Parts: sequence; C-alpha cells; structure tokens
Amino acid sequence: MPKLRQETFGSGDMSWLGSSHGIRNARTGIIDISAFTANTHYPDGYIPSGTPVALVGGLYVPYDKTEGTTTNAGVLAGFILTDQPVVGTADFGAPILDHGRINVAKVPYSGGFAAPVAAAKRANITCVFV
Repeated sequence: MPKLRQETFGSGDMSWLGSSHGIRNARTGIIDISAFTANTHYPDGYIPSGTPVALVGGLYVPYDKTEGTTTNAGVLAGFILTDQPVVGTADFGAPILDHGRINVAKVPYSGGFAAPVAAAKRANITCVFV
C-alpha cells in the first residue's frame, strides 16, 4: 500500500508584500528545517509566507531580530515568498524574496517584525520597508 497524504496548495497570506515588485525574481534557497521549531515557526504544518530568514552556512534559517545578535542569523537575507509545507526532517528548496517592498506590520514574526536598522544587518537585501 503506498503512503498517501493530502495536501492543499496555495500562496498563503501575502499581505506582507508592499508591491508585486520582485516576486517573479525570487531565488531558490535551501531551508535548514532543523533550525525551525514546529510549535514556533510552523505550528500549522507549514512555514508561512513572509517569514524572514537569514543565510547561515549556505542554508536559510529563521531570522533573529535581536539587536545584539552577532551570528549570521541576525543578518536578514530575505523572506519566504509562499507557504512552505513541512514534511519530515529533510531540508528543502523554497522561493526567497530578497528585494521589493515589505509591509512591516504584516510580516509573520513572533513578537512583531522590525526592519533592521544597522546597515550590516540588511546588507544582503534590497527592500523598502513600509
């Protein structure tokens, strides 16, 4: 008997996008799923569209907005463009938006998202935060 599962596909809540600029040019990045926590980052079985990520060791991990963060997890690398279902523990490819307009108030981030102030923490992106 084959292992079957039911999936629903959609783009998710994309209200965090301030415009359509950049969505056709999202790059593919590999999500390090071991860095994401089920109850925090994907409580509904998927990582939501608009989740901010950082690039650490060639893999995308959750962005850490803590101002004192000295690891690369504190350097914003972009946003996951569409909802990404999490199945198992294998890393997977996802579209990463690293330029465009971002509606800060709509970014799904625990405790609220704030655009990084320090130039070094936003050096990997070209985004206008509105």
